[in-house]
Amino acid sequence: MTGHRWRRVRGAVLVGALLVAGGAAGSGCSLIEGTVGAHQESVFKLSVGQCLVPPKKVQADLTSIEVVPCTMAHTQQVYALVQDHGGSRYPTPTKLDDFANASCLDRFAAFDGIPYQQSKLYFTYLLPSVRSWADGDRTVVCVAETVGRPLHKSLEGAKL
Repeated sequence: MTGHRWRRVRGAVLVGALLVAGGAAGSGCSLIEGTVGAHQESVFKLSVGQCLVPPKKVQADLTSIEVVPCTMAHTQQVYALVQDHGGSRYPTPTKLDDFANASCLDRFAAFDGIPYQQSKLYFTYLLPSVRSWADGDRTVVCVAETVGRPLHKSLEGAKL
């Protein structure tokens, strides 16, 4: 089973994550190697509230990502997990992107505390890959992110 693909919204530059045709992957080395509580987490086991250090190296699929305590330097945080109840056939990229954009946008204000259009934050998301979809994966992972300096706190209710 392979992982997820990155997509970004609003033209933000992903700090530490590069995009190639919508895909990105982990580098295998930690930005905070040896930090207590930092670990690689499967993209299939991410949960709302987890703070992330995005990967640096580009690949087609992302299977794991660096998760850190929110008090440690990070630029991303999972704010929603949304199930796409599409059929067994993998949707077109446009259809899946439209679903992810709408779903993540709808859930943004409930997490950050203000509407997305008023926020200084961006959002991005992880999409199921073609292979993980075939294995039953239908989860879109919505991720709030900041550009510029890393944060050392949770974005939940931050009203940024």
